[in-house]
Amino acid sequence: MSILIKREKSRRSVLRGMLDGAAVTVALPLLDCFLDDHGEALADGSPIPTRFGSWYWGMGHTPGHAVKTRTDVGEIEFLEECKALIPYRQHINYFGGFNTPLDGRSNYPHESGWIGSRTGTVPSRSGEVPAPTFDLMIADAIGGGTRFRTIDATSMGNPKETYSARGTFSRADAEASPVALYARIFGPDFADPNKGEFRPDAKTMVRKSVLSSINRESDKLMKSLGQMDQHRLDEYFTSVRQLENQLTLQLTKPPPAESCRVPPAPPNNAIERAAFAVEIDTVQATHRLMTQLIVMALACNQTKVFNLVYSDNFSRVRRAGETYTHHVLTHEEQADPKLGYQPTAFWFNCRSMDACAEFIGAFANVREGAGTLLDNMLIFAGSETSFARIHSVDNIPVMTFGKAGGRIKTGLHVVGNGDPVTRVGFTAMRVMGMPIDEWGQKSLRTTKPIGEILV
Repeated sequence: MSILIKREKSRRSVLRGMLDGAAVTVALPLLDCFLDDHGEALADGSPIPTRFGSWYWGMGHTPGHAVKTRTDVGEIEFLEECKALIPYRQHINYFGGFNTPLDGRSNYPHESGWIGSRTGTVPSRSGEVPAPTFDLMIADAIGGGTRFRTIDATSMGNPKETYSARGTFSRADAEASPVALYARIFGPDFADPNKGEFRPDAKTMVRKSVLSSINRESDKLMKSLGQMDQHRLDEYFTSVRQLENQLTLQLTKPPPAESCRVPPAPPNNAIERAAFAVEIDTVQATHRLMTQLIVMALACNQTKVFNLVYSDNFSRVRRAGETYTHHVLTHEEQADPKLGYQPTAFWFNCRSMDACAEFIGAFANVREGAGTLLDNMLIFAGSETSFARIHSVDNIPVMTFGKAGGRIKTGLHVVGNGDPVTRVGFTAMRVMGMPIDEWGQKSLRTTKPIGEILV
């Protein structure tokens, strides 16, 4: 027998009162009466938010040993290199046979692949990022209403190794320290959405008023500048407005978040961690901590968009006490004649997929509504090459994780048949609600979302 619960309350329902002579409002926790009868939306009709993220690893896969090749759409068959992903197959879509045409431009090793798949345009010179990466386009569309429009983090110890950029000279800086990331998200400016009391910080009020006065002068200053300075100042004021929006949120009691659990602070061993930043054990430990912090940042509604780097595009990760990095091994190590691949480079590829499985599991283990946090996510996972030894940019491994709030089907291996890899990013943008009809330049231009995964 089922019991129907009358649902008349809004998730914005509050208790009002006085505290030390000041008016306060206390938001109620996320009760059953705030959800619809299926636990799939809030009772006032607003859906549980769908978030977007990206996960990056370097050096791609070992051809023929990671995912079994298909000629049509069907179930994913993970091989030895990806065996850690088998328990999560129902949450994954794998995209094989999609290419990155260069239109006569050079293949800049470990750059052209990720830039083409994330910006829709291949670079004309090394180091160029010719267009914004699609994660930032998505963040511009859905990133409002949270403290952070995006959160960027890396497990490799170098904040410059990120794959999110507005352009060549505006590449995101990532948090490279779990301690710093924790302080940024859950430090003094964090307001626990599930705590009863809330008192705005007077210092935050002052900071917001100062920024507001700066904004009021922006139009006047703009008119006195040349075009290039106007562009630079516009970028600056955009960041100021984002900070002002962040401060506004800090002055408002956040709505309850049923899955939010403030994690414990990571151990403060920054000096030790920095000394061994690229050793595989340190990278994996850092990645585990970063994942846990990002998961709770999303569950606590601190952001809707994130980017996490497991290993950089030159995969400088190495074993403790050894000189050769993963990248060097892909070029220098001899293939075992019986195995048919480079065994140590293969081992590093397996560790990448081990980390990937841990990453997926961290989202899948957080309950949210009638499902999990992962069910309300769309995560794009990609590398920069399909076969690192020859720097191939065709058939680069790309996956998505999560059901995007029920907007996509999962568990599928989609065959591209040589179509541009931009179809994956274009589909992601459409799934996240962006009203675009095309994306990409020249042979990477596409107007075709991947219908096989759409609900």
